Amino acid sequence: MRRQIEVSNVVAAALSGAEDQMLRTLEEQVGCDLFLRGNVITLDGEAEAVGAAKVIVQELVQLVEGGHDIDPGTMQSVTSAIDGAVPATDVLDDVIWRFRNTRVAPKTVNQKRYTDAIRHSTVTFGIGPAGTGKTFLAVAMAAAALSRKEVSRIILTRPAVEAGERLGFLPGDLMAKIDPYLRPLFDAMQSMFGAEKVTEMMEKGIVEVAPLAFMRGRTLNDSFVILDEAQNTTPEQMKMFLTRLGFNSRMVVTGDVTQVDLPRDQQSGLVVVNDILKDVEGIDFVRFSGDDVVRHRLVQRIVEAYGEHAERSAPELRPAAGRRA
Repeated sequence: MRRQIEVSNVVAAALSGAEDQMLRTLEEQVGCDLFLRGNVITLDGEAEAVGAAKVIVQELVQLVEGGHDIDPGTMQSVTSAIDGAVPATDVLDDVIWRFRNTRVAPKTVNQKRYTDAIRHSTVTFGIGPAGTGKTFLAVAMAAAALSRKEVSRIILTRPAVEAGERLGFLPGDLMAKIDPYLRPLFDAMQSMFGAEKVTEMMEKGIVEVAPLAFMRGRTLNDSFVILDEAQNTTPEQMKMFLTRLGFNSRMVVTGDVTQVDLPRDQQSGLVVVNDILKDVEGIDFVRFSGDDVVRHRLVQRIVEAYGEHAERSAPELRPAAGRRA
């Protein structure tokens, strides 16, 4: 089947890109042959593939005409949105945060559901593989909440699972020792505000980045609190963290249950928390898959390959079910 779509000069230029890079990327996404001659896009292939490709091209045309820049990631975002029966503009136009040249918005339907859940729920769990934007989007939502004065501070934490053994061998004071564990959170914050501003806010106590152990005994009021790498918490640590929730606060918990670094006989708090809290009002769970990976396309393939391997080897790779520390 062959179908032709006439587009404007601006759209034709955006969809071709340097050396037709965008066209080739789009061709990989749609599963049929695609040609651009002048202002006419020709789709050639099986009827079902051509029909699906037409919808994707029309979504891309609307995005270009709406002022969006088109890159390979946009192609993936549009495909994801269509698969989820959601207009691509509903996903990509939900700009969470702007800083200099940084424009943070969801890129997949699940990312959109995640940001909506953070807006509407007091506690949100984002569970899925690396590269799905769990932490970055949570930090962007925290930055936006702080800028709107919905909270007075941001608290970022993650477990330092080797704190009892290896941190003592690292040089420097306590903050120097824990820096390698907290560096991803520092990097995300600096992407939102810039390094100097983050340093200033940390000095004023507006931003706090600390190991999970530092949360014990506290009540976190008027705060946006993010727990990263939550798969490395024990059930007791997870309970301790969640019960720190204070008035006018919001919590986001992120992690990947396939990357548990705890000892084999130690159960992950992130693995069991869904069974414990799934029916509690005000708590939402959003699960990501390899389709939500927004890094290099090879990362998506790596995640999928490891996922398939984990399914085949699950009994040997997963912690023993039902065990407690």
